[in-house]
Amino acid sequence: MRLHPFDALRPTPELAAQVAAVPYDVVSRDEAATQAEGNPCSFLHVGRSDIDLPEDIDAHDPRIYRQAREALDAFVARGVLVRDGAPALYLYRQVMDGRAQTGLVGCVHIDDYEHDVIRKHEKTRQDKEDDRTRHVLTLKAHAEPVFLTYRARPELEALAEPVLSTIPLYDFVAPDGVRHTVWRISRPEPWTEAFQPVPHVYVADGHHRSASAWRAGKERRQSNSAHRGDEEYNWFLAVLFPSEQLRILPYNRVVRDLGGKTPSDVLQLLGRVGLVSRTKNPQPAGSGAFCVYLQRTWHLVQLDSATIPGHNPIGSLDVSLLQDRVLGPILGIGDPRTDTRIDFVGGIRGTAELERRVDSGQAAIAFSLHPTTVDQLMAVSDAGAIMPPKSTWFEPKLRSGLFVHTF
Repeated sequence: MRLHPFDALRPTPELAAQVAAVPYDVVSRDEAATQAEGNPCSFLHVGRSDIDLPEDIDAHDPRIYRQAREALDAFVARGVLVRDGAPALYLYRQVMDGRAQTGLVGCVHIDDYEHDVIRKHEKTRQDKEDDRTRHVLTLKAHAEPVFLTYRARPELEALAEPVLSTIPLYDFVAPDGVRHTVWRISRPEPWTEAFQPVPHVYVADGHHRSASAWRAGKERRQSNSAHRGDEEYNWFLAVLFPSEQLRILPYNRVVRDLGGKTPSDVLQLLGRVGLVSRTKNPQPAGSGAFCVYLQRTWHLVQLDSATIPGHNPIGSLDVSLLQDRVLGPILGIGDPRTDTRIDFVGGIRGTAELERRVDSGQAAIAFSLHPTTVDQLMAVSDAGAIMPPKSTWFEPKLRSGLFVHTF
């Protein structure tokens, strides 16, 4: 696995907390505008530049990409973002609810993405790929890192210990209560050497960003008649976390109606799927089960473990079991990617959000799942398979704007 130190554009320490913003794809335009209101240093002016344009502008209007470039240039001109001055790597620690995860910030190679050294588990949408590819090419920069994971290695942990004992470059608590701390690694060579034996890393979050970085790099290669192979566009920005530190939350489901069935019909049919019982716990204790909220009551559906295909990395996922045994045959949800009757609720919102949607009439039924594990994610990726949509929700999210890789 190739790892590349880079000469970052990054905030001055006193502005880091103001610059740091949520990723572009976890907020709507209105939510982004609200978060950036009164903060001219928010990186949302780059990642969601549509907030500084008319509300009715098309999502792919060329002005959006030009506005992003102007915002990035303005940050540099005002001294909000400064050049580090030398290629470096960084350690980036996040602490949420008392749990810490520490990732290594650097650049990874587009050829490693193409040749599946960087493994994927999700299909990308063409329109989203097109959007971020234009964003990257117009900025001539990777503005937001891809979230990667790898199987932990003791030698990398040993390298991290002395760095974490030094004074950090940034240390702040974001509005959502997550603490973000960054250390600069001035001697990156031991790290790049230690990463060479790593056989694979895995995209945890950021499939569209990584696909777009690969596409942008290929376009730059084709347009550069003097291409050598050492240009910065051959690399893209990532944060690499050891898998054992990561936390995945469930991605729950709500369905708008019961497909013409009555609640008693649905409960009767669920009884053919597994053992159904009322419960006060809205979250299943383990895999092979899910909780159902119907008519203001939670029910636990426990599947027979003998019917779960443990040898099948896709078929054994709880999201697959729910789709194959309940959502499809009972509620008539054929393709969860396109069916407008189903919606997905990230686990960070909690089961109270499921209850709210059903009690308000927005949905007729809700399903609470046990989270997919990192081991399952890796097994799917190793098999070259694709996970069902909305299978994982990683928390905490990486903050954007702390590192920009230019080319």
